[in-house]
Amino acid sequence: MNKAVNDGAWSGSWVAERLGVGLTGDDTLTGLLGLALRRNPRRAHLLVSNVLGKHVPQSPGVVYGHGFALGRRVRELLGDEEAARAVVLGYAETATGLGHSVADGLGLAPYLHSTRRPVTGVARAGGFEESHSHATSHLLLPEDPALLAGDGPLVLVDDEFSTGNTVLNTIRDLHERYPRGRYVVVALVDMRSPADAGRLETFAREIGVRVDLVAAASGTVRLPEGVLEKGQELVARHESREAPAPGAEAGRITPVELHWPRGLPDGGRHGFTPAHRARLEGALPTMAARLAEAIPAGARRVLVLGFEELMYAPLRLARELEQVANIEVRYSTTTRSPVLAVDDPGYAIRTRLVFPAHDDPADGPGERYAYNVAGAGFDAVVAVVDSAADTPRLHAPDGLLAQLAAHTPHVLLAVVPSYVPEPLYVPERPPMLPEPLRGPAFSSYAPDEVGWLLQDLSDVTLEAPTEEREEAIQSGGAHYAESLPVEYQPSERYQELFHAALEASAERIARAVGAVTETVIAERSPRPVLVSLARAGTPVGVLMRRWAQFRHGLDLPHYAVSIVRGRGIDANALRWLAAHHDPRDVVFVDGWTGKGAISRELADAIEEFEARDGITGFDPEIAVLADPGSCVRTYGTREDFLIPSACLNSTVSGLISRTVLRADLVGPNDFHGAKFYRELAGVDVSVAFLDAVAARFPEVTDTVETAVKELLAADRTPTWEGWAAVERISEEYGIHDVNLVKPGVGETTRVLLRRVPWKILARAGAGTDLDHVRLLAEQRGVPVEEVGELPYTCVGLIHPRYTRGATGADGKAVTV
Repeated sequence: MNKAVNDGAWSGSWVAERLGVGLTGDDTLTGLLGLALRRNPRRAHLLVSNVLGKHVPQSPGVVYGHGFALGRRVRELLGDEEAARAVVLGYAETATGLGHSVADGLGLAPYLHSTRRPVTGVARAGGFEESHSHATSHLLLPEDPALLAGDGPLVLVDDEFSTGNTVLNTIRDLHERYPRGRYVVVALVDMRSPADAGRLETFAREIGVRVDLVAAASGTVRLPEGVLEKGQELVARHESREAPAPGAEAGRITPVELHWPRGLPDGGRHGFTPAHRARLEGALPTMAARLAEAIPAGARRVLVLGFEELMYAPLRLARELEQVANIEVRYSTTTRSPVLAVDDPGYAIRTRLVFPAHDDPADGPGERYAYNVAGAGFDAVVAVVDSAADTPRLHAPDGLLAQLAAHTPHVLLAVVPSYVPEPLYVPERPPMLPEPLRGPAFSSYAPDEVGWLLQDLSDVTLEAPTEEREEAIQSGGAHYAESLPVEYQPSERYQELFHAALEASAERIARAVGAVTETVIAERSPRPVLVSLARAGTPVGVLMRRWAQFRHGLDLPHYAVSIVRGRGIDANALRWLAAHHDPRDVVFVDGWTGKGAISRELADAIEEFEARDGITGFDPEIAVLADPGSCVRTYGTREDFLIPSACLNSTVSGLISRTVLRADLVGPNDFHGAKFYRELAGVDVSVAFLDAVAARFPEVTDTVETAVKELLAADRTPTWEGWAAVERISEEYGIHDVNLVKPGVGETTRVLLRRVPWKILARAGAGTDLDHVRLLAEQRGVPVEEVGELPYTCVGLIHPRYTRGATGADGKAVTV
């Protein structure tokens, strides 16, 4: 690879010539963007920015200048008075440096960027999903809780504005918490279709706000007929022969002490104010001089390499070095995004270095990448990481430093202290909360079986047709917890399948109930307080309580609470539990794991709750009946089999709906809500399910005792293989949103009952456990595709990029 990444050619010409993809719009587009490929059957191309400082090494002055200029335009748009009331928010990971540069150009506003790194002791002020990302959810962790609470303009900065889904998700989430009248969206390029542009305008009108857009360039991507098939063929051909970038004899690795100012944040993860900016700019000349002294004599071409979200500090150091040293300086950063590399002047990603993650990421270990570094002719590379990422993995034989040393004579390591803020305040306690709801007034369960830490919304109309809900959820117009699906009324044939499945699996369920309950009593607490996650966890919680009565004569407390993806667990329910029980005795219970999203949601929510309320002791580890995704340590089995309670909705869950969280119904001191469907009592099988399983307890006692001994002696460390499989399926099927991939029999059933299914993946040879899935798929006109290698019995795919009526794979609605 020549040291000039594209050697004067447009770095999109290779893809354009082979696929016919083109960029139309402003004349500057081809200077700003190149094209690359990755395995993606629904989108053949990837836009690669030449001025972002992520994938393509670029002059730090050019990178910083583009962001700074956008910030100046925002200041002109708002005026100085409004600019002084604004807050700038950048997106992790690619736009953290861009957003910071925009804030510098704006000059008067504080800056915050989202993060995928949870920080112990820092309360979450918000969060949202990035629909196309293979990474985890975005967290907002400002040191100052009031940072987002003002009513001044919020400036949202991303590198590329393509569909607008991420921005919609952000505005929707933050507007509920911190309403304001004006938003400004800033991007290097605006590549939206007219339909996507109209969707943002409609959304702004609906919530009564003004949304402005500022971009350096705009246009669209032209996609010819057959581009997807050609793209798949190209990727498969080049992936098969893609080889690691050739290295040379290992270079020398030298640490450099920057003397970063004490107490100065390393970036905008917890907020960065104009005062912080002034301190940094005062210290930059000295720090850049230290770097210049450490760079070996004779080095003429130097790369300053940032680290994932840590983009701004390396960028400012690189820009200062560029100004004070008589050398050519380039800047880029490592990334978690996998892209195909092709060594051709007309292709944007010519080489890639692969190395393991080295900052103990919350979503588990994985590969990380540095692009266009190998073979680029750098005499030295200055790797800049924060102290949280200065781990043994960074220094390992296959780590980033060793990979860099194989491709440049000199590697310098500069470590910036990771800034962790001190908690600022302890909020006042909310007023006294009501007692739990119990049957028969709320639910068809006996009053001692479970207490519901919920509020009764039975008199509120919350149901919406499945297609309308899906369109609202995927468009960013609503969260799934703001409405309810219409309750599925099972046909006679489906009810027969349920009863047959219950008869066939009652003994297996009883064994799993016994195993998980005995494990909880042995490891967690001799008298646990069972807290099931409503509603799938509630039948399991009742069965665990019954097993404890049957086997040990224990009368365990059992409550059901609400947890909502993207919103966390009901904090008021936790406060009630802490007031009435020792949090150390609380064991959270769910039915099964899919990809582990709720496990992660609960862990984040407990951490946030402890930081905010100062109440400690809750263990976020969930106990489940089945853990096919290998996401927890406490389980009855790791088999993916049919749990009949997954076949139905409220009629096997005490006639309770799924939980609801909507700002106009649930106040700050209320429990989350749910409905009691009393009118369905004639078809309720909730108690019949419990009785059928509990009747098998005596005959499985011995096998449970043996199984528990094996479990307690085994290594049950979660491998998260389910999450990895979901990410792979999301990419292979072109969905690019792990939230639309629902693994396992239970989750697949939910997709067919509540969402808009696209297709079902079934493991080849799966037997009667999938009879009900096949029947539901037949009724909804959804294809079932047999797959040879699948870690689950089946996987349900929600229809991606949904529009109303697109129920089946052919895009036609089917009435169940």
